[in-house]
Amino acid sequence: MHSSHPEAEETVCEKPPSGPDSSPGGGAVAMGFFKRLGPAGPLALISAIMPFVVTALLVGSLPWVGGWLKAHEETGALLYFLVFAALGGLGFMSTHAYSALGGYAFGFKSGLVLALGSYTAAAVIAYVIARLASGDRVVGMIAEHPKSKAVYDALLSKGFGKTLLINFLIRLTSSPFAITNLVMAATRVNLGAYILATVVGMAPRTGALVFIASVWGLEKRPPLWLTIGGTAVTLVVLGILGHLGNQAIARVTGTNNTDQQA
Repeated sequence: MHSSHPEAEETVCEKPPSGPDSSPGGGAVAMGFFKRLGPAGPLALISAIMPFVVTALLVGSLPWVGGWLKAHEETGALLYFLVFAALGGLGFMSTHAYSALGGYAFGFKSGLVLALGSYTAAAVIAYVIARLASGDRVVGMIAEHPKSKAVYDALLSKGFGKTLLINFLIRLTSSPFAITNLVMAATRVNLGAYILATVVGMAPRTGALVFIASVWGLEKRPPLWLTIGGTAVTLVVLGILGHLGNQAIARVTGTNNTDQQA
């Protein structure tokens, strides 16, 4: 006999669909972020990868190149300046080996002037290219997130002096030249502060590399004290920037909590 009571009826539970999760995965999020960057996305890839590739390809020929530059001093100085200004501005070269090349070929004083001059020219070219490529995209994306906006306002958009200090601290470290140029330009930092910080901030590290190569040649590896000192400076600067960023986030979260309680 079949029971007619409703409590005897079996309850049928629908199973959730077994298809893939409809929420976007990490790869989709990253791709969406990359697309939103527009032309600045491929530029970021070039700036992150190509300096290592070009350095690896050219490092073995540096003694020959340095010898040629020595033998053709005036022409060599002009080429030394122009090559890095162009390739560094496009994000294809790093500064470490090039500083040593300048010291080896032109001596300490001329090598330092040429190296810093070419780095500054490259930084300006990179700034113009990155600004044109990024437009207002990056700043707009930052503005979508209150915490990111607070950190950006605290570090990079509050007056010439503050921007100069932050850029100087970043340049003082071993931060990648091409990536730093791209980030500073895409976030629309003050151009004057950016240029001045590039010259002053890169002078100590560049000067040390130029001096070593001018005295001991290209075969001499940077001494241990320079590596340790550079690492220590980088850690200190990261600590300072992290502290300032955390303060900015704390102000935002504190304001939000106060508004919610009110």
